This record gives sequence, C-alpha cells and structure tokens, in this order.
Amino acid sequence: MQFEIIRNPNAQSEEARTALMADPGFGRVFTDHMVTIRWSAEKGWHEPQVRARAPFQLDPAAAVLHYAQEIFEGLKAYRGADGGITMFRPERNAQRFNASARRMAMAELPEDVFVQACEELIRIDEKWVPGGEGSLYLRPFMFASEAFLGVKPASEFIFCVIACTVGAYFKGGAKPVSIWVSDHFNRAGPGGTGAAKCGGNYAASLIAQAEAIDKGCDQVVFLDSSEHKWVEELGGMNLFFLFDDGSVVTPPLGGTILPGITRDSILQLLRADGVSVEERPYSINDWRADAQSGKLREVFACGTAAVLAAVGQVKSTKGDFMIGNGGTGLRTEALRTRLTAIQRGQAPGPEGWVHQVAL
Repeated sequence: MQFEIIRNPNAQSEEARTALMADPGFGRVFTDHMVTIRWSAEKGWHEPQVRARAPFQLDPAAAVLHYAQEIFEGLKAYRGADGGITMFRPERNAQRFNASARRMAMAELPEDVFVQACEELIRIDEKWVPGGEGSLYLRPFMFASEAFLGVKPASEFIFCVIACTVGAYFKGGAKPVSIWVSDHFNRAGPGGTGAAKCGGNYAASLIAQAEAIDKGCDQVVFLDSSEHKWVEELGGMNLFFLFDDGSVVTPPLGGTILPGITRDSILQLLRADGVSVEERPYSINDWRADAQSGKLREVFACGTAAVLAAVGQVKSTKGDFMIGNGGTGLRTEALRTRLTAIQRGQAPGPEGWVHQVAL
C-alpha cells in the first residue's frame, strides 16, 4: 500500500526528545507521528497516511463511544547493537488483530498492510527507538467511527498506529509480583470476547485490578466464570506453572483467555528443548496445594510489556501462600533472559521470529 507521508512540522527537537527518552517509563512518552487508514463499506481501505500525531475529531454519535466496537494490539521494536531495528513476530500480531476483528464484526486489515503500517511509523520516528534495555512500544488499534445510534456493526472504521518510547519494565531488574485471586469478578465467559484483544475486556478487569491493589497485590488472576475454580489468566498476562519434575503446565486456550504471542513463543521454546508441557486446566486448589507441598517450584506471568514476571505470592479470601521462597526462580530467569535475547537479535531463535525493519 502506498502511504502519503505528511511530516510533523512541530516535531520534538533533538534536545527535547533526548530529555523525554532519558526516563520514559511506560506509555507516557509518545513519538511525533501516527499512521491512519480509513475503511468504509463503499471504498474499502483508503487514505493511508503517515502524519503528525494529533487528536481525532469524532462525532458524538461515533459508534465506538456507544457500543465499544474497538480492538488493539501491542508489540515492540528494538534497536540492535549495529543500529538496526527489528520487530518480534509482527505477523502473529497481524493474525490476532484480524481474529479480534472477526469476533467484533469489524473489517479485516490485510496482514501485510498491518506490518507495513508499523514499519512506516518506525521509519519516520526512528530516532525515538532507544538502545540498551529500552524499546519502542507500538499500539495498532481500530475503532468504529460511523456516526449512528443503533445496535449494528458499523460501516466505517479507522485503523491507527501510535508509538511510545519505553524503558525497562522493571527498574533494577525483574521483580516477583504478588497476585490477588478474584473470586467474584469474571473477565470473560464461554462464547464471549475473552480471546479478542478488545478494550471492553480490559475495562471489565479494572475493578478487580483495583481490588487487588487495595489488598496489597500487584496483579489480579481470574478464575473461570462457570465453576470459579480453574485458573485462567491475569488482567493482561498468561500464566505458566513449573513443577519439581521439570514439567510445565499452562491453562488451555478455549475462547476465554487471550492467545498471547509471548505465551506461544515460550511454548515453542520449551517443546524444542524437550520439556514436558501441558496445556490443561489447573485449579486454584491445586495451585495452593502444590505450592504448599513444594511440588510447584515456580510460576510466571508473560506478556509483551513485561515479557516474563515471576509470581512470588498469591493472596485470596481463603488464605495466602508463597511460590517457593517468593523470589524469581532460576528457570524463570533463564527463560526470560533467553527470550529477550532472541527478541533483540542477540541470540538465535526459530526462523522468522525476528523481523528486520528496512530504514
């Protein structure tokens, strides 16, 4: 697709950009540009542009504001030691984006255009990609822009990619997180939107996350909506359980949890190493019993932002328990180190995982 390039006349100066990138945190320091493509039932995909990052002008009746027809993705770009820039498995993000679009009755974007849009933004804002442990976080998203009141699929959408410079997720090294078990809030149910990356899923998790923080925890873990016994996922990360016999268990994909790309990458690495890995239901009662007996040695959560984060403690209305000594286990740390090295092109990985961006 041929993009119209409209450079931001008010882009940050080199001095201002350097100051902003010195300590960017996560999700606060945005680059100068964004990518937009429009879709309508009459024209299909049209008006592909790279332009100054700016607010959207929306009609008060825009469908997204009333019926939440919206999806998004998250992926990172890394600067290598040679100055080159790479993305990690962007084609999988493109595939998942379209799976979300189908579930939310939205237009599908060709996968190559999704990747190209990310590349276009990286190229024009290349100076915002840090070296070291930092990265450029890319947020492709799409929303219903048609103005109407009435419950039906919209016939107009806007696809957009924005980006922000981010530092290391954990300052001073990865730290174990504490988890609160939500026993009366559900993230998703069978036949719902749990496998789609749509904003409504995250909005529904916020009250449970607030409860977790109130209980002194970092994250919340959701149980299944039918029996309230099977572990599903955190508000935005998948879970893995590592046992004393070397085996690994992770909850299965069944339409109620997000098919994480980091999750899939970990499964492939473990299986290539000959590790016994099961995707099967795992109950909160088994989690507690196995942790207390010592059978369960390590637990970690995974996702694009944090990559891997050890779970050190679990709290609930039925009592608290520790995982091992509450720290980051050796296997978790080794896996995190290996995966981040592959993502940054510092270690070999499966073919096609690292996508080189032509600058």
